[in-house]
Amino acid sequence: DTEGLLRIKEENQKHYRRAQRHQEKKEKIQRHNRKLGDLVEKKTYDLKTQYEHLANLRRTHILELTSVIFPIEEVKTSMRDPADMSSESDNAMTSSTVSKLAEARRTTYLSGRWVCDDHNGDTSIGITGPWITLPNNGDYSAYYNWVEEKKTTQGPDMEHNNPAYTISAALCYATQLVNTLSLILDVNLPKKLCNRQFCGENLSRHRFTRAVKKLNANILHLCFSQHVNLDLLHPLHTLRNLMYLVSPDTENLGR
Repeated sequence: DTEGLLRIKEENQKHYRRAQRHQEKKEKIQRHNRKLGDLVEKKTYDLKTQYEHLANLRRTHILELTSVIFPIEEVKTSMRDPADMSSESDNAMTSSTVSKLAEARRTTYLSGRWVCDDHNGDTSIGITGPWITLPNNGDYSAYYNWVEEKKTTQGPDMEHNNPAYTISAALCYATQLVNTLSLILDVNLPKKLCNRQFCGENLSRHRFTRAVKKLNANILHLCFSQHVNLDLLHPLHTLRNLMYLVSPDTENLGR
């Protein structure tokens, strides 16, 4: 029994010494983990600082790009409200008729259906200058209507102020700006669209509508990536969505 007790004591001492070594290893590992935690926290802070610096650089480049090369602004038109003009010509007109005229003015027939647009007739959005504009309600039917008329009309086109030209030019500039923004923001666009898509040959209605849908999808994708307020966006408002994206008021621009 005495010999057995001595053996048990020796084994207990070995286990105790081993437990001490394990405790020392545990403390060493804990100190190492604390150092790594501090290092990771410092690296995370440095990374966050670099992201903020990069976002500021992107924001500066975008604001410079849209103020010098591709300025986008709202262009007021001189159209008067039909309700106001009618009320002036007919003092006996009822208030219900005036309200119906105002409602009709805010409604547009677009692609086979009636859509409501509060800005219809009041403003248009210009890019690179007030003379190159797009309809605010997204109705670009003037372009393919002009293309269809060109097919049936012989002789050179002498209408230099044709709205189809401004629509084509504005969409071409918008495409170029969107592709440039995707490079600056490092955001892959969902649709491939070349800068020359809207210039050169006259596009058919199907090809033109398809290209416009691609451009609108790319613009919305950029807006989503920069956390633009969804309440401001409309799937048909090409330049207006782009204007909200590059606005200095967009807090997350450059993220």
